[in-house]
Amino acid sequence: MTKGVKLKELVEKMDLKNLTPDIDLSDRNVAVPDVNRPALQLTGFFDHFDSERVQIIGNVEYAFLETLDAEKKKEIYDQLLQYGIPCIIFSKNLEPEDYLLEKAQESNIPIFQTVQSTSPFSAELIRWLNVKLAPCISIHGVLVDCYGVGVMIMGESGIGKSETALELIKRGHRLVTDDVVELHKVSDDTLVGMAPDITRHFIEMRGIGIVDVKTLFGVQSVRETQNIDLVITLEDWNKDKEYDRLGLEDEYTEFLGNKVVCHTLPIRPGRNLAMIVETAAINHRQKQMGYNAAQELYRRVQENLTKN
Repeated sequence: MTKGVKLKELVEKMDLKNLTPDIDLSDRNVAVPDVNRPALQLTGFFDHFDSERVQIIGNVEYAFLETLDAEKKKEIYDQLLQYGIPCIIFSKNLEPEDYLLEKAQESNIPIFQTVQSTSPFSAELIRWLNVKLAPCISIHGVLVDCYGVGVMIMGESGIGKSETALELIKRGHRLVTDDVVELHKVSDDTLVGMAPDITRHFIEMRGIGIVDVKTLFGVQSVRETQNIDLVITLEDWNKDKEYDRLGLEDEYTEFLGNKVVCHTLPIRPGRNLAMIVETAAINHRQKQMGYNAAQELYRRVQENLTKN
């Protein structure tokens, strides 16, 4: 089988009813992050058929099937099941015919049922599959949701990433992952970060050990996934290095071909890193909304020079 999302995981996530429970789902995967409504295939046209996609039958397809006589239906069902499709899902609690269930059982093709309407169900399934099947890399860092902005904190081991995240959590922000961030490229504009299953909701504090954030601070202190909007790199203060003091031009770092705004924060005793990260997140939101404080200052200076 091609690597992908386990069909069993898809069934649990989308809360599907299994109409063919005798079929073993443990070794079945979905490898394509899209769905297909087999309207043309039900008319007998199978050229360019996307047989690797999840097949969804909604009201339109079901109504068309109702217009066919029994022999024609059997012929179409036999053709459809020959292609080794991952599964068939009937939306809006539509009931498949006994012949289709029997034939699917023989062909080892699982059939499911959902109470949801076709369009919203398809959209949510595609969104979820895109995240799960997106190109993925693991990055050493911490990811937090700060005022709705996904901030990934990076830097050398022991520089204070986890401590900064813990202070942000105490201030009411939410942890996504500590130590390892799994980055998924959902689109050319969107990177989604999440935690590996084994370390989800845990933070490692040197000298203390492992801290369970969800247990200590409650469910409001964690979240499962978050878009990567801003990267903050912590580094030891270097007096010989010139640091950006105005921010007229954004700097970027690149992951999986996607560019993300990046700030470098020099670490020095007495600096409140959590407050700086909060300020960076708010300032990033402000820029996204069309206001850049550095450019406003530059405009005022230019106006003052012109007057003088």
